[in-house]
Amino acid sequence: MMVTEETGVPDAALPVALLREHLRLGTGFGEDGLEDGILARHLRAAMAAIEGRTGKVVLARRFRLRLDRWRGGKAGQALPLAPVRSVVSVEVMGGAALVAVPPARWRLVPDLSRPRLVAAGGWPAVPEGGAVEIVFDAGFGADWAAVPPDLAQAVLLLAAEFHERRHEVGLPAAALPRTVQALIERWRTVRILGGGGA
Repeated sequence: MMVTEETGVPDAALPVALLREHLRLGTGFGEDGLEDGILARHLRAAMAAIEGRTGKVVLARRFRLRLDRWRGGKAGQALPLAPVRSVVSVEVMGGAALVAVPPARWRLVPDLSRPRLVAAGGWPAVPEGGAVEIVFDAGFGADWAAVPPDLAQAVLLLAAEFHERRHEVGLPAAALPRTVQALIERWRTVRILGGGGA
């Protein structure tokens, strides 16, 4: 299984001003936007860490899931990220051939923990050496106001931590701060047997 991010989060969607306020950075000195680039990088890194721990996509974007075979049987093909807003395409590849699976043959079962696709009458066979590609849009929303408050606060706290420790080069990576862990705990998906359905 391989998940690829097809579209990124635009800079305008990042809460740079909120992080600046959270850090109590000075204003009115003619250099107000000087650190915006590094604050945006801290926010992106914090979002990636939170998304990696929870499997929840903070800000909406498009992903491509590539599988070597269908998984999950009758329960459906699990998608590794949530919340899934829509499925753009489902395709089976074999050699140079690419065959779209019509939307009438599957349906999305939205779930905040484990969204999945369920086939009507079974999935088409995947040829030897072939693959399945599912393109989908996931995320709570396109702007920061759509992000649940506890996840938004976790991202801000972690980005602030990255900012505070930005000069500590060469030190071993620390665990997530306890406050961040507490905020994301309810969003974590428990995966039994390594999440074999994904």
